[in-house]
Amino acid sequence: MLQGSANFVGRQHELCLLREKLQQPSVVTISAVSGMGGVGKTELATQYVRQHEADYPGGICWLNARESDLAAEILQFALFNMNLEVPQELGGRKLNPEQQVEWFWQNWRPTEGLVLIVLDDVTSWKSCRKLLPKSNRFRILMTTRLRRIDTNFVEISLDVLSAEDALIFLTKVLGEQDQRVKQESRVAESLCAWLGYLPLGLELVGRYLVEDPDLSLAEMLHHLKAQQLRDEAINPEEEQLQDTEMTAKRGVKAAFELSWRELNQKTQYVGELLSLFAPDVILWEWVEFTSKSLNWVEADVKEAKKQLYKLHLIQRLAERDSGYKIHPLIREFLKVKQAASKQADELKRAFAEIFIAIAQKIPDLPIRRDIESVKDAIPHLTEVAQNLTDAVSDENLIWAFVGLGRFYSGQGLYALAQPWGEQCVLVVRCSLEKKHPYYAICLNNLGNIYYFQKRYQDAEPLYEEALAITAEVLGEEHPDLATYLNNLGNLYTAQERYQDAEQRYMLAVELTRKIQGEEHPDLATYLNNLGKVYFLQKRYQDAEPLYKDALKLTRKIQGKKHPYYATSLNNLGNLYTSQERYRKAEKYYMLAVQLTKDIRGEEHPDLATYLNNLGKVYFLQKRYQDAEPLYKDALKLTRKIQGKKHPYYATSLNNLGNLYTSQERYRKAEKYYMLAVQLTKDIRGEEHPDLATYLNNLGKVYFLQKRYQDAEPLYKDALKLTRKIQGKKHPYYATSLNNLGNLYTSQERYRKAEKYYMLAVQLTKDIRGEEHPDLATYLNNLGKVYFLQKRYQDAEPLYKDALKLTRKIQGKKHPYYATSLNNLGNLYTSQERYRKAEKYYMLAVQLTKDIRGEEHPDLATYLNNLGKVYFLQKRYLDAEPLYNDAVELTRKIQGEKHPDLVTYLNNLADLYTSQERYQEAEPLYKEAQAISQDNSAATQY
Repeated sequence: MLQGSANFVGRQHELCLLREKLQQPSVVTISAVSGMGGVGKTELATQYVRQHEADYPGGICWLNARESDLAAEILQFALFNMNLEVPQELGGRKLNPEQQVEWFWQNWRPTEGLVLIVLDDVTSWKSCRKLLPKSNRFRILMTTRLRRIDTNFVEISLDVLSAEDALIFLTKVLGEQDQRVKQESRVAESLCAWLGYLPLGLELVGRYLVEDPDLSLAEMLHHLKAQQLRDEAINPEEEQLQDTEMTAKRGVKAAFELSWRELNQKTQYVGELLSLFAPDVILWEWVEFTSKSLNWVEADVKEAKKQLYKLHLIQRLAERDSGYKIHPLIREFLKVKQAASKQADELKRAFAEIFIAIAQKIPDLPIRRDIESVKDAIPHLTEVAQNLTDAVSDENLIWAFVGLGRFYSGQGLYALAQPWGEQCVLVVRCSLEKKHPYYAICLNNLGNIYYFQKRYQDAEPLYEEALAITAEVLGEEHPDLATYLNNLGNLYTAQERYQDAEQRYMLAVELTRKIQGEEHPDLATYLNNLGKVYFLQKRYQDAEPLYKDALKLTRKIQGKKHPYYATSLNNLGNLYTSQERYRKAEKYYMLAVQLTKDIRGEEHPDLATYLNNLGKVYFLQKRYQDAEPLYKDALKLTRKIQGKKHPYYATSLNNLGNLYTSQERYRKAEKYYMLAVQLTKDIRGEEHPDLATYLNNLGKVYFLQKRYQDAEPLYKDALKLTRKIQGKKHPYYATSLNNLGNLYTSQERYRKAEKYYMLAVQLTKDIRGEEHPDLATYLNNLGKVYFLQKRYQDAEPLYKDALKLTRKIQGKKHPYYATSLNNLGNLYTSQERYRKAEKYYMLAVQLTKDIRGEEHPDLATYLNNLGKVYFLQKRYLDAEPLYNDAVELTRKIQGEKHPDLVTYLNNLADLYTSQERYQEAEPLYKEAQAISQDNSAATQY
């Protein structure tokens, strides 16, 4: 009997189960411990015998059932262990070996008490069955590599160790050197995982490390990965193990070889095929498909599966129908066999063909159903891309990389898609000509990955080269040309090079209509993108029909359950948001959100985008309680899918900052803007346009708290950064100039404010022309500087120009037109030109009611201003209802603590005071004072 390992860990459940089964009364109990080679079956039996020897007062008989004549071994046990000579004949009748064994069991000494018979490493139940005792005092424990050796036996299937127990086991084997595990804890975990938590492998490696204390665990792992089963640490000569206390006296490869010899040749072929699969879930249908292309007999493949399963060379996954796994070390063993096989090349070609076919079925924009249907194949497709491109034909060469790129890009995992895009370019460039259409496809795909990562400078030359190759090789009327034109359009749109983008999109639309007709999915895409160019230039009337055509076309061709339909819904939502048609926008965003959940699941980057957009609709309507949970969900989702080191996470942080700024929750806003700033610096460096945006927003938080000294350097940094990255001829530069103008206006540093506003005005005229909404904003702001200095003659033409420009660009039904009307009303009020002021305020009031309804904060402002005109003319009866309406409207829509309420309460109190209605005025003054004090304290949080 074996000594047993002093390092034995785990297996307590199995030991208890063995004792429970083997102690059942009045039956001949046979228990079988089954499992793969090296998993510790013999060790478990040894430990059971050692721990429960007292349960068997009749004795214990340990027999090796693999490489011996079992009958002879039993008779030798009788002679040498019990000093019992078995008779050769009885009653004049010669006894054969089987009869001699039966006599021995009947004459076992002592004659009473339970006896345990251990049959170690049974390879055939048939050869053992006739040689076992029949008396119920005997208990039989066998170890075997065979699964379900007999349905009448209690089987205890032994698996590898848990990750935790494997680490403990390795630590025990190292003994006095156990500190090495603590010093390299992460590497130790990886080492155990590489060994598949197999006890034999762990013990061999542990002993090897003990013999070489200068060898680090990292070096050991590196050697194993390089040498695989050839490494002497896990494949020592058997002679080296004979003098050790190890239970197993062979290396891992030798242990597996015993099982391999029991397979017939056809099963060995299937085993060689299995070595090509990644160490992940293997659906047996893939093995069957491959075997058909190899012209294998179906019955042989089914029989092979039975043999491999019975010998624990494959493991069936209970949670997956027809799903199997191979232990990583068995996989390495099978790879050795496959490499030496005469049919190795044929196996590789057939295997690669199966997964190339799966890759070709992954759509360009996979939805959740597509992702779910291929996710099990991805590790094996990765194996093809990494190790088997030589087995792939030229016409299919790109597909492993394209499939992997689509799988990851479709989930927004661009960092995971990138290496496959880059490898595709490299492999095709080395294998095919540079003028090959496949090379153009690879360049375009990699360009897309860079584009989605906002690496525009990297993407542009790839798109241009793809376009040039395709035009030269495939001609000027090929669908791929339209695709590459569209992608360049996307790039130019992202860079705000709108004329370049418009030209490319229009060419893509024209080409697609010409060669593919009016009902092709690509046409919907290009129409959407052309619409977006107009949308971004605020040419909403040009954009809307294109967006609607794209939506209608997508619904007709691809149905309402397609990601492109969600994209079209979102685009219309964006359009209506910008036009302040919030009900329509809300409807389209909600549809996009629900559709994305349905077809792509709850964890897709597009869902975060649509949640952010829906949140923005509520934000712009000052429905902050509705907006906040959406912004938070988008932030959480982005963090989960793309991590805290992704630009979209910074975007979500910024959105929450905007929300809290609008709610005057400045501490929270500051926190989120600062996180957005720091994250952008970390992942995009100190020179990225988004950084300028977030610096501006953080500056605004300080500006609104009148922390001008904190705001000014941020505004200046944003200005400097924008000038450096995007130059002095960029709209963002005008925005930064305007922000500084606002700051200096609030500080009454009017000369500086005038300078920056004038620069913003001139720059906008130069780069955006005389008819852009931003120009109206900057004219209004410059007018305000003059107005505040009582330079009314200078202010009036600017206010009028802004009014005229807004009316021309955005029409008389736009909120900015009401703003311009109000500004002129303020001007004329200050000049005591009350009739004119009244006219403009009344127009602003009526327009706001018409386009924004009866419950909007701007309406309260205009009502208050109109009331002031009447108050200044001592038309108190006309002023009072307007002041009251302003107060009540502000209470209703902005709450009891809003700063505007202080102004309106004071105005109403002044009115009562002027009428000597002091009792009515006093509580209003007190309420206004209390709100001011509360707000002053609240801004500290």
